[in-house]
Amino acid sequence: MMISAELAKAFNEQIGHEFGASMQYVSIAAHFQRHNLTLLAKLFFQQAEEERQHAMKFVKYVLDTGADLRIPQIPAATPAFASAEAAVQAALDWERDVTGQITKLMDLAAKQNDYLAQSFLQWFVDEQLEEIVKMERLLGVVKQAGEKNLLMVEAYLVHIEKAH
Repeated sequence: MMISAELAKAFNEQIGHEFGASMQYVSIAAHFQRHNLTLLAKLFFQQAEEERQHAMKFVKYVLDTGADLRIPQIPAATPAFASAEAAVQAALDWERDVTGQITKLMDLAAKQNDYLAQSFLQWFVDEQLEEIVKMERLLGVVKQAGEKNLLMVEAYLVHIEKAH
């Protein structure tokens, strides 16, 4: 086995976190879809798929290193949000939590001198900066727009899409 049992256990736990995030983003997307904010819904449905892909990267790594794959129970997603701001705040909070989780995994891999795991995790470290910045910006725009002007947030998303 190319990974310690301790690190494999931690990676398996992260798989659960990533699948849980995917379900949470589906719930956030549904909040926006129910309010006919299709671009916000699309953004969060895409984020849900991205989180599923993150989980699958961990699955592949665990299997490739010869460890036992043990996917934990996935916690239930928050089913509803009081506002757009609350939904985006939940996404930002989640990304901050994941950043802490990835940092702990990196610390463990470094402590064990597991350079393969550190290399694998570096992609996630870089990704977390991108995710936090994206959610912080979106939350700022949602706060500026307010609940009554969420169509302006949709217009902002169109503008961002064109800029990329």
